[in-house]
Amino acid sequence: MSKSAEKRNIVVVGGGFAGTTVARHLQDRLPPGYALVLVSEESYTTFNPMLPEAMGASIFPEHVVAPLREILDMRAGHRFVMGRVTEIDAVQQTLSCASLAGNTQIGYAHLILAFGNRARLDFIPGMAEHALPLKTVGDAMEIRNSVLRRLAAMELEADAAKRRLLGQFLVVGGGFSGVEVAGELIDCLHSIQRYYPHAQPREIGVTLVHDGARLLPELPPRLGAAALHSLRQRGVQVLLNTGATEISALGVRLRSAELLPGATVICTIGTRPNSLTQSLGLSLERGRIVTRADMRVAEHTGLWALGDCALVPNAHDGQPAPPTAQFAVQQAGQLADNLLRQIRGTATRPFSHQARGSMAAIGHMKGVAQVFGLGLSGLPAWLLWRAYYLSLMPTWGRKLRIFVEWSWGMFFPADITHLRFVRSRDQG
Repeated sequence: MSKSAEKRNIVVVGGGFAGTTVARHLQDRLPPGYALVLVSEESYTTFNPMLPEAMGASIFPEHVVAPLREILDMRAGHRFVMGRVTEIDAVQQTLSCASLAGNTQIGYAHLILAFGNRARLDFIPGMAEHALPLKTVGDAMEIRNSVLRRLAAMELEADAAKRRLLGQFLVVGGGFSGVEVAGELIDCLHSIQRYYPHAQPREIGVTLVHDGARLLPELPPRLGAAALHSLRQRGVQVLLNTGATEISALGVRLRSAELLPGATVICTIGTRPNSLTQSLGLSLERGRIVTRADMRVAEHTGLWALGDCALVPNAHDGQPAPPTAQFAVQQAGQLADNLLRQIRGTATRPFSHQARGSMAAIGHMKGVAQVFGLGLSGLPAWLLWRAYYLSLMPTWGRKLRIFVEWSWGMFFPADITHLRFVRSRDQG
């Protein structure tokens, strides 16, 4: 490809909600002579809010991902590059990435940064060594396999104290992820316990540890209280105003110095910037790239940022937009429009969005939601939550397949398959 052609690339770095949505908005609207290039370390996008359901075996892992090549129209001359960006030269307007073909150089006319953030594993002492994060599909499957291994070990363990330790599952964090994990986990344990008759119900428990005074502080107090009631009604022990100071192989040390015993600790708190963020030399605030109101990065021509990696001012209230899927999707549409406006030489518009509400699935067929000022809980909220994320799935074929399988899963117990990918050459 000639240098002049390369300079007309619109490159999107990141295959999450923000990156894929802006790519979908742009791919059919680019003027002649421009091509879209999507760069991502993975070949799929992950619907992160659905990871707790994959962890709890309410849905299959493939239900929370969508292939990027299914999202991008390759026939229109657009490209997908599976690789990790190692360097960006904003002056020469080129980037380097480690791809399957080695080091790949890509020139660009516009570069959109949408690479999100990472789980922070040192938020609490002992977290990296003894806790399980939930940020990727791999994390969800590791937690699911750990739960199944704990139950299997309980059936073989004669020591009562060790059995109780194996049967205690601790969740740290009472925000969306923590509440969703605790709800999915308790429902999963109730569903699959029939397959582990020697693991007694009195020996199995889920405890949610939250530093705040109420669950789901992002939602109105009434819905946080509804989530608390639902969890406790199903047997989850919820500890409010209880900070975790240390995590070990024996459980969680609380601020009161009490040790909360449990062999499995799941941490849903703490994020850190992608390592690429720090290496770019851009203005950062709270570990996020500072943008103008229209999502351009002030220091360089043709550089844009959105989503979790960006601090985007929201003209609606004058505050930075929160790093949520809802705002990432809205930013993507506005950024695509602004980029096309700049190509045409017309004025861009500031990002402005009023939150339409928030939702959380807190177990099998249970949820809470605040939508356009209307509060919902239970099955209606759960159905609305699933309908929203189903609407974001690419292609009608994929939507139909997932809808059928989700409907099937509403009436049957969770899957207990412990997936181990053993190669023939590794077998004895």
